[in-house]
Amino acid sequence: MSRLPTPTDLGIELEDGERHAGRTQDPLAVPLADLVRLALRRNPKRAHLLVSTVLAKHVPTVPAVALLAGEALGARVADALDDGHRFDAPTAARLRDVLGAQTSMRRAEDARDAQDHDGLDRATALSRAADALRTDLAARRTDHPDTLVLGFAETATALGAAVAEALGADHLHSTRLDPPGAVAATGFDEAHSHATTHRLLPADPAWLPTDGTVVLVDDELSTGATARATIRALHALAPQRRWVVASLVDLRSAADVAATDALAAELGATVTVLALARGGVHLPDDLVTTAAALVDAHAALGPVHADVPPVAAEFLPAPPTAVDRFGVPAAAVRRPRTDVEGIAADLARVLGPLDPTDRVLVLGTEEHMHTPLVIAAALRAASGADVRSSTTTRSPVAVFADPAWPIRSGVAHRSHDRTVDGPGPRYAYNVHGFDAVVLVPEPGTERSALAGPDGLLPALGRVAPRVVVVESPLRAVSDEPVPTPLTGPSFGSYEPDEVTWLLQDLAGAPLEADTASRERAVQLEGANYAESLPVEYTPSEEYEALYRSALDRSAARIAEAVGIVTELVLRGRRRPVLVSLARAGTPVGVLMRRWARERHGTVLPHLTASIVRGVGIDETALRWLAAHHDPEDVVFVDGWTGKGAITRELTAALDRFAESDGIRFRDDLAVLADPAGCTPLHGTREDFLVPSACLNSTVSGLVSRTVYNRRWTPEGTFHGAKQYRELGARDRSRPYVDAVAARFAEVADRVEAAVAADSASTRAPDWRGMRTVQEVGATYGIDDLHLVKPGIGETTRVLLRRVPWQVLVRDPDDPDVAHVVALATERGVPVVHEPDLAYRCVGLIHPLGSRVVEATA
Repeated sequence: MSRLPTPTDLGIELEDGERHAGRTQDPLAVPLADLVRLALRRNPKRAHLLVSTVLAKHVPTVPAVALLAGEALGARVADALDDGHRFDAPTAARLRDVLGAQTSMRRAEDARDAQDHDGLDRATALSRAADALRTDLAARRTDHPDTLVLGFAETATALGAAVAEALGADHLHSTRLDPPGAVAATGFDEAHSHATTHRLLPADPAWLPTDGTVVLVDDELSTGATARATIRALHALAPQRRWVVASLVDLRSAADVAATDALAAELGATVTVLALARGGVHLPDDLVTTAAALVDAHAALGPVHADVPPVAAEFLPAPPTAVDRFGVPAAAVRRPRTDVEGIAADLARVLGPLDPTDRVLVLGTEEHMHTPLVIAAALRAASGADVRSSTTTRSPVAVFADPAWPIRSGVAHRSHDRTVDGPGPRYAYNVHGFDAVVLVPEPGTERSALAGPDGLLPALGRVAPRVVVVESPLRAVSDEPVPTPLTGPSFGSYEPDEVTWLLQDLAGAPLEADTASRERAVQLEGANYAESLPVEYTPSEEYEALYRSALDRSAARIAEAVGIVTELVLRGRRRPVLVSLARAGTPVGVLMRRWARERHGTVLPHLTASIVRGVGIDETALRWLAAHHDPEDVVFVDGWTGKGAITRELTAALDRFAESDGIRFRDDLAVLADPAGCTPLHGTREDFLVPSACLNSTVSGLVSRTVYNRRWTPEGTFHGAKQYRELGARDRSRPYVDAVAARFAEVADRVEAAVAADSASTRAPDWRGMRTVQEVGATYGIDDLHLVKPGIGETTRVLLRRVPWQVLVRDPDDPDVAHVVALATERGVPVVHEPDLAYRCVGLIHPLGSRVVEATA
């Protein structure tokens, strides 16, 4: 087949820079060609259009890239609002690298000049680089609860949600849907669009701030006319102090820029325009004619085999889902609109087993872009498959089976939504070549609306061997949300695929209390220690130096323990599901997942849940796990054992759950260090320093210890925690994991030898730790053995969270207890030399009523 004319052959060219607008070059801009590609359509007003490569709209996109684009644009907006420097030159350079890598991957895929494993490596590396940059940008977030972000339908609904999440702002997007009973607050037109009418349907009558800030988000600014018309209309309803127009690309001419400046002067308000890339499109005068000729001669949706019966769709029930067209308040904008992680786990099970060679498309419908996009990201993390995301559209784009053009194939189908402009044709592009298509339609969509001869389901069923439909009812704004697990970067500082938090975010809850008050409540008033939070310890520079020294000394030792315990877990389960006990177990679970991926190419689900002494493990979390994973595959993970109290707590809690819910989880507990002798799944029985024990949240994803308090965690909800974003400058969570993982190759042979020499008898629990605790209690006159905390990790916790009485150390000069001695000295706690101690150290909590505690208080 002869090569088709390219955009360049037709005289259409993208031009970087701002010379079109008569302004200086933006040093933070990215190349225009890494964000958009040129396409054609049959339209007498505008024969060309720009197809975004990062929007997950027309072109199937690696989900992490689309989410990164929104986070980066949000960072640029935040910088304008706060006069900040989140999106600085190094960040811009990293974004250019990510987008350049995507362009290279796309060219290789188009040319088919790479072996399969090379393409898989590119997609995996691209996803990881995008996730890493997005996580770093999210660590710099600030909150803007008095700002409204307004996204434009249909292409910028997910982009608007991502910008609002980055800003911590209210979010609302325009719509062309016409839900029954909906009354529009206002509306406006988009002149150059295929469908021009926009309406706003906020549920909150006070949706529009007054004398505040409104951010308009679109994927492309061609002239800025739509944005100017929207600003004028909304300013008439409620005058604003500041307007921001944020777009992926800004193609305005000098005259367009002048028109925006004139509008600002007319309204007496600031109007700021921000974009990731600026430039223009050179168009020949005869483009409408030449484009129409090329479309007539060569454009075709195919290949669609109408005579082939479509595969039958499979249906996956899902929890209710909220949509942003009715508005999402700032307090909820960083929370998922549904149980995204549960849906992804269910899809991985239904489609599985999946591996990196499997190609899966998660397809949203028209305006419903954001939730399908985050489901795609979660499915990629859960399964390890090559998952892409895109959305159906009402835009008729010319399809050319040629790599010079971005739209290579497509299917047409009838509309299935009730819209203000009535029914009409819809399209899904580049959907060929996937092993499965997961359709995520608007919540509440009836199956019959997707079926029929010209429906979306048979259209997809003729181009994909499997079609799975995620069926979700619509969740009203007033409905109680279902428990929704959290992921980074909106909660915790780990990357999104490293851990899923089975917790709720208690940001803003007044839970902190001073140490002496908490100790009185626990010892004298019968309170549980998890009802409140200690004031988070901020390590001094000297203490941080001790941590770094400990990590340098023990990274290889930790890596070896991680390898051994992970191999034991892999040996004992078909496909383990790691459930770490927050928060000391969380970094261990992250490391075990990393070992399995790097040494075996196995992607293990990793979730983290709360366990509280005297309460047990979070039963809402257990029910969630049972709903989405085989309980037989679950293995619980912690950092170390002290005297075995949590091991016993876990066993008792799982017994109670089996009795109440009829579901049995195994009570196996995998730990790095088991000096208490209470679990066979351990990396070592030595009481050695796990460097993560030295720090609190700053080595555990910036997350607090967990909270069980029925005022804040009512029945049926997850236990809670806070994120200490203000400690971001001191966060060592990801560097800690990277430092240990860097030693995996070095210790691999030792791990293999240790596992090969393993025997059940040497790993049998002997509960040696409790015997030591009883001896120490008798020696020091302590009847309540909960006040005796053996081991380096537990002693560190005593010094950081409780009212310590004494610290017993076997060798005060042991480098592994240097941080313990330093903390004790800093807090005026006596350090007692006990050379015959079975543990390296033991922390003693002072019984209340003593002189020491009264002095501390």
